[in-house]
Amino acid sequence: MIRATTVLCVRHRGQVAIAGDGQVTIGQTVVKAGARKVRKLHHDRVLAGFAGAAADAFTLFSRFEAKLDEHRGNLPRAAVELAKDWRTDRALRRLEALLAVADADHSLIVSGTGDVIEPDDGMIGIGSGGPYALAAARALVQHSDLDAKAVVAEAMRVAAGICIYTNDHVTVEVL
Repeated sequence: MIRATTVLCVRHRGQVAIAGDGQVTIGQTVVKAGARKVRKLHHDRVLAGFAGAAADAFTLFSRFEAKLDEHRGNLPRAAVELAKDWRTDRALRRLEALLAVADADHSLIVSGTGDVIEPDDGMIGIGSGGPYALAAARALVQHSDLDAKAVVAEAMRVAAGICIYTNDHVTVEVL
């Protein structure tokens, strides 16, 4: 289980939003509160967030953006190619992280074991607080009039109140 972060992606009402908390921990100590774990890639048409070690995430973001360029922004193809490299490349194989990526049409989880998963409902929660944020987001989508950006922000606040590895310094990106 990857701890020390929460990333949430919600596809709702024609919008896709991704949020990440800012907490960085080493063991049981908080060493940074305002890290940026989500970003826009490929001409601001793809959202990406990571759960895992920061150095691993920078490597994966760089590789993933190269795959997006290589495949002209085709998110599913780029994700599959990254997952194949991640699983077979000797150096990448050791990276411990998960990626949540989304564009206007797809939301995917990409892992180092070769998994590329598109959730049925377009919602993704990764990291130690991911299940809490995901549950809150699903409830908010069903029982509120909030848009995707507001859903991820509120669900992240819920997760921060439950998970000790998640804080309320949240970055949100929207397509």
